[in-house]
Amino acid sequence: MNSLSSISLSGMNAAQTQLSASANNIANSASTGYQRQEVVQQADPMGGVSTATVRSTGEQQALVQDVVQQLQAKNAFLANLAVFRSNNQVMGTLVNLHA
Repeated sequence: MNSLSSISLSGMNAAQTQLSASANNIANSASTGYQRQEVVQQADPMGGVSTATVRSTGEQQALVQDVVQQLQAKNAFLANLAVFRSNNQVMGTLVNLHA
């Protein structure tokens, strides 16, 4: 099993990937021939998450969906950051107790 820090870091990386893909979709929505990107997430058996960016087969202009995905990615990043910080504080406290 991965450490809590590694798991939360993978969540922050997944959120960053989602944010980048949705920002790219918004920036290129008016470009002729552009295909939207989607991020597929999968839980890793040892903990954490992995992502893959793929071309969307759905609607090509989904501005509302992309904006919602940006908000979700932001909140997922902040939640994983809170876990990362809490874990570091706990580990620091444990180190201080043994010192």
